[in-house]
Amino acid sequence: MEITKHLPAYLVQRYHGWKATTYSENKAWYRRLADDGQHPRAMVISCCDSRVHVTSIFGADQGEFFIHRNIANLVPPYEPDGDHHGTSAAVEYAVTALKVPHIIVLGHSNCGGVQGCHDMCSGNAPDLNASTSFIGRWMEILRPGYDRVSGIGDTEAQIAALEKQAVLISMENLMTFPFVREAVESENLSIHGLWHDIGEGGLLEFRSEKDGFVAI
Repeated sequence: MEITKHLPAYLVQRYHGWKATTYSENKAWYRRLADDGQHPRAMVISCCDSRVHVTSIFGADQGEFFIHRNIANLVPPYEPDGDHHGTSAAVEYAVTALKVPHIIVLGHSNCGGVQGCHDMCSGNAPDLNASTSFIGRWMEILRPGYDRVSGIGDTEAQIAALEKQAVLISMENLMTFPFVREAVESENLSIHGLWHDIGEGGLLEFRSEKDGFVAI
């Protein structure tokens, strides 16, 4: 079975446009990036959602962020069991090899992964409960967050709260990694939780248990 196809024409055209303008006008900078290696100022853990444009939100240049994206911007707990752990590997590399000074967990509004977790935990998505569902098994990471917000009466408000729990659960799980905890305790690393409102362009930062998420 042949699976290789030509790249869509619009992507080819955009590439040639970039090569002829942005790259050509900044060749020395790109070559320095290639030769000097990466020295990112922060790791950003964000959702795969195509509407979340991390570099655009912060006006970041290439080489500035070490970005890891997954469904619902989740970090699993530390589990050195020999299985495949892409997110955990990215965290390990960022902290132990790149020695980033900041890890930012970026959640967002209207998150499909969080919606799926809500549906699964409330019994409305039996397909996600199946052992064969990669999404369902991944969203189990957020189940403790669902338990925390299940008492909220309004469904829409409950899901919005669960989006923020995805950020908080990930921040808590980051601290179960020994090398993360050590870096935080030695003040070589700080962890930040953000939530982005796609429609309004808003950005909230988690400040404390008392203050919760506060607009930046």
